[in-house]
Amino acid sequence: MGAAIGIILTMILISIQPYDLKKVFFLVLSLVCLSALPCFAGSLLLSVNSTPYDRQMSRIQPVLSSKGSAQKDDVSMAIVNHWIQGLREIPYGFSQEWRTPSEVETAPSADCKGKAVALYQKMQAHGAHNVRLVIGKRTSSSRKTHAWLEWNTDSGTYVLDPTINWNAYRADEVRGNSYLPLYAYAGSHKYRAVSSDLVARN
Repeated sequence: MGAAIGIILTMILISIQPYDLKKVFFLVLSLVCLSALPCFAGSLLLSVNSTPYDRQMSRIQPVLSSKGSAQKDDVSMAIVNHWIQGLREIPYGFSQEWRTPSEVETAPSADCKGKAVALYQKMQAHGAHNVRLVIGKRTSSSRKTHAWLEWNTDSGTYVLDPTINWNAYRADEVRGNSYLPLYAYAGSHKYRAVSSDLVARN
């Protein structure tokens, strides 16, 4: 993947003509995308100043921006699966607004948004790094959006979906037409997913 991207960038650099603004623009776009967070399979994250969800997410922004008290990453896959299972046991119930983790704990039901945010808080509190809250499509044919977490570890990227799954799954095991990101949030940072194929073509 890295070698292919390097070849693409080299080809773009070689083909740039003086004052060809379109090619310069796409080169800059490619570099920005590559400097964003590690790619989702088939997608790259482009840092943005705003998303269509910003107003809705204002209730949970303090949760996303909070820093955990743990000094080091003290999160094992076993404890993550335990948290996922606990949240998965909560009956599903749609909420128009994003619920905070304390609201999820006390409510009789919770939706994908609330469960994902509650898991995000648990991971942050225990010092987990490279965790993102993702809004996207559960499948390519889904009519509504879905929320889950993605966690980059030394052993790979994992999809954490406490609404549908009972355990974490490696992203490369569930990719294809599943878990297609649109936007992602990590702390105060916001990202928009763009197709790596689109970047490669340009």
